[in-house]
Amino acid sequence: MNFTFIVPEDHDGQRLSDFIRGRGVSARLWKKVKWQGTVCINGEPCHHAKTRLHAGDKVTASWEEENDIVPAHIPISVIYEDEWLLLVNKGPHMIIHPTSKEHYDTLVNAVAGYLEAKGEAAGVHPIYRLDRNTTGLVLVAKSSKVQHDLSKSHDRIYREYVALASGVFPEKEGTVEAPIGRKDGSIIEWTVRPEGKPARTDYRVLQQMEDFALLRLHLHTGRTHQIRVHMAHIHHPLLGDDLYGTADSRIDRQALHAEMIRFIHPETGEEMEFHAPIPADMLFWKGDKT
Repeated sequence: MNFTFIVPEDHDGQRLSDFIRGRGVSARLWKKVKWQGTVCINGEPCHHAKTRLHAGDKVTASWEEENDIVPAHIPISVIYEDEWLLLVNKGPHMIIHPTSKEHYDTLVNAVAGYLEAKGEAAGVHPIYRLDRNTTGLVLVAKSSKVQHDLSKSHDRIYREYVALASGVFPEKEGTVEAPIGRKDGSIIEWTVRPEGKPARTDYRVLQQMEDFALLRLHLHTGRTHQIRVHMAHIHHPLLGDDLYGTADSRIDRQALHAEMIRFIHPETGEEMEFHAPIPADMLFWKGDKT
């Protein structure tokens, strides 16, 4: 992995370490580059973090990305890939990171296996998580620098979901703004509670069926289970969500899909937008239009 910066006029005389850190490079990555990588100024190796820079200097750094993730050769659906990023359309029944009970059959294991098969040495850094049974787009950084750049704040990435929610919606669109915290006595369930963290979800009804609706949703915050909790809070739990609603014979998971993502590429500056088609197990609504 590598990055390149040109020193602007207003940074003339600044120390190398301060300049690098000011470019969005985390302290952890800077330590890795300093001790395990190579830093050059105008093509000449530099070994001193306190070196003073001059306007117009070209600062480059390179390092090897390593991870301790066990590769698993599980098929994944790659929507987009370049030297910095990987965008995957995650299927159901898969978690993002290994746990004490599931060591290998996770998305990061599958991505590590995909990269190994290509012979590419890169990191595996998911920018955000999806629940086990939520499908759709997951953005993965190949370096900790890109991860840091994209994770500075929730609004650096714009995402929309589609969902099937129970009941009849009296209004075509709405906003749920209610704080979310862990439910007392539970290690997996969350709920709306006054002392929870602020959370806001916008939704729009795309199609109303007899007893459920197809929704498009956008999160302003990134709380655990946010869509599922907020929809249950307004008495419209997602179909198939047996944690916050009830099981449904038409689908064996919560009917939630991360359908769209839009972001500014942290390296090229290009605005990028991608979509993932609604999975087959959520398309039964097409036969239930009213």
